[in-house]
Amino acid sequence: MSDQDEKAEQSVGAFTLAAPLDSTAPTPLPYPVPTPDEEWQLPNGFAHVFYGERNRGITRPVIIADGFNLGRSDLTWLYAGLDRDYPFLTELRRRGRDVVLLGFDERSASITANAEAAIACIMRTGAEQLGSAGLTVGGFSMGGIITRYALARLEMQRMDHRTRLYFSYDSPHRGGVVPIGLQAFSHFIPVPNDFARQMNSPAARQMLWRHYDPATGTIGVAPERTEFLQQLERLGGWPRLPRLIGVANGRGDGTGLAVEPGDITLTVNRIYPGTTFYAQSQGDDAVVAELKRRFPKAEKTVTTSGFPELDGAPGGTLRSYGILADMLEKFGAQVDLRHEHVCFVPSVSAVSIRDLDDNKALYADIDDIDPSESDLDDFLCSSTTTEHTAVTRELGEWILDRLPD
Repeated sequence: MSDQDEKAEQSVGAFTLAAPLDSTAPTPLPYPVPTPDEEWQLPNGFAHVFYGERNRGITRPVIIADGFNLGRSDLTWLYAGLDRDYPFLTELRRRGRDVVLLGFDERSASITANAEAAIACIMRTGAEQLGSAGLTVGGFSMGGIITRYALARLEMQRMDHRTRLYFSYDSPHRGGVVPIGLQAFSHFIPVPNDFARQMNSPAARQMLWRHYDPATGTIGVAPERTEFLQQLERLGGWPRLPRLIGVANGRGDGTGLAVEPGDITLTVNRIYPGTTFYAQSQGDDAVVAELKRRFPKAEKTVTTSGFPELDGAPGGTLRSYGILADMLEKFGAQVDLRHEHVCFVPSVSAVSIRDLDDNKALYADIDDIDPSESDLDDFLCSSTTTEHTAVTRELGEWILDRLPD
């Protein structure tokens, strides 16, 4: 044991779980991110406006909201992420669409707080627009939930949002999933840290299907999620005026990841020696993590009851265990990483067609379900399993082809 090992155990939490839009540097773009034509300050947020080709002002706007992480949005980084693998924003602008990127002062703030920025952005876009073309409004990941709530609230208040199309991109309409063992580990780190702040933030407590409460050690639906869902229900659940579309980064044929329930996903030695994480399994008292630390010495076994097999479910993936393994190795741990990626937003959640409460629903063959059972008017699941919010040609072109005239 050494002071160095103690410092290493304390430092491990200096990271957040981030999707490709946040975690991959924008440098691979073969061109610089353009300078915005306009920059707006909004309540709890801000926006960058990029005119479409040959437009001299906002004419045919597409509002795109940022998603969940810790801290302030970086809209230059977001632009690069949305244009890197498939040039989604370039293609929007080539077709004469004005891109309005919506960012937030604190991405982990409550959905309702960040909806204030979305509402202000929608209303300002409509007020400054040249002509009468309908708006397209939506977002990636939690951005799709924020804009869904904002539009529904505007309708309840009888405000004219002038939105013809709402879209969501791998948004957790029925909840997102971070393994309970990882949530618990964030609070097992013996000092305050970014990972723990992210996992216990207002947005996480509203978004996650199940949440680990560090104050009590209980696992369940966070009260903030219950309250948010009730608020959303009072607004009618969804906006009713625009057409509603959405895409999922996961497959729609019931095929998930090659992660067997109960499999070891990650083992750790040297720092947090003996700590082991397991893929989620069904049943009572299913062990999902054995947590061990030396400074101060402690051990904790984390179990769940009544969960479906979430980690291998069809859905957009997050490099959850890979991100943690990288940070552990950075501070001197020896790791055995067996499952780098697990499901983050199940396909049934992204297209809002089933809840996540049992395996039958979670692994449903969406392709065989009557599409009218979805809350969306139209949707597409990826033909292959892709990372959460990864912009692919298949999904990007599908949305582009459905933009209103």
